[in-house]
Amino acid sequence: MGEDALATERNQDPLETELKLSATSPAPLRRLAGLPGLGPMQLGTAETFLELDRYLDTEDRRLAAAKWACRLRRRSRTNLVSLKGPSVTANGELSGALHRRPEIEGPASARLDPDSWPASLARRRLLDLTGGRPLHEQFALRQRRTQRSVSDGHAPVGTLSLDRVLVLHGGEPAGRLWCVELELQRGTAPRGEDEAAGLLADLLAVGGLSIEPLTKLERAMELFDRART
Repeated sequence: MGEDALATERNQDPLETELKLSATSPAPLRRLAGLPGLGPMQLGTAETFLELDRYLDTEDRRLAAAKWACRLRRRSRTNLVSLKGPSVTANGELSGALHRRPEIEGPASARLDPDSWPASLARRRLLDLTGGRPLHEQFALRQRRTQRSVSDGHAPVGTLSLDRVLVLHGGEPAGRLWCVELELQRGTAPRGEDEAAGLLADLLAVGGLSIEPLTKLERAMELFDRART
């Protein structure tokens, strides 16, 4: 693919838009799992999944240098690769909480060799970013994720994810994270910063939550750095 075509393709990457918060214990997650609604929004039935997220990069960290991250997720027998680009946080009330970034997903397998995965835009972009160099696992996140749909009574607004995360490095525990993410519906997101600010206020009102400016990968790396010092 030529440089011009590649640049055009990147400009058309779908955007993930989500609110990120964190907790220091699972208590706020339990409260959110049991609430009938979130402010004026309706919450759907809670569903819980066990997931293993493996974050990959080349030995010379070509993805990190390009400000991209590669996540290989296994849920049940399904493997999915997600490429996430540079995150852009909002200003004002939403500063640090609202993250927008390119996200490209495609089918994969448990193998760390993209050439063995089914063809997809995600696989092609990953090979372009890495230059075909071998991938290695940086960290793994073993998480128990509870998801609830969020709607305004007429249309879907997004998906609320409540994550209890064990960070693993080289197979050994490096720490725990408790994360709350509200991913806004694609195609209609962002629905307006006033609505996003209202959702953020309703989440903070649950208590025990704080705005999280970092991604899970960044937080995992912080945990590992602290463990080494």
